[in-house]
Amino acid sequence: MSREEILEKLKKILMGADNGNAELIKKCSESSDLRTDLSLNSVGMLYLMIVIEETFGMEFEDVGMSDFSTMKDVIDYLEDHL
Repeated sequence: MSREEILEKLKKILMGADNGNAELIKKCSESSDLRTDLSLNSVGMLYLMIVIEETFGMEFEDVGMSDFSTMKDVIDYLEDHL
């Protein structure tokens, strides 16, 4: 799976969590900050982690969403663990 495909899946996950920020999510890129650019709070981060695990059929090991700052961090982790 390419980085772009992973990014698009992550955008769909985020849209499911908060379509009120649809314009922000559509414009997000690998450099987008999860907290400041996408306005994710701790609940949003937890939701993202759970849905990523379900969507990609994997588990986060020895990390939490607080270990990720940007979309790039999440994509890098997924590339290494898929």
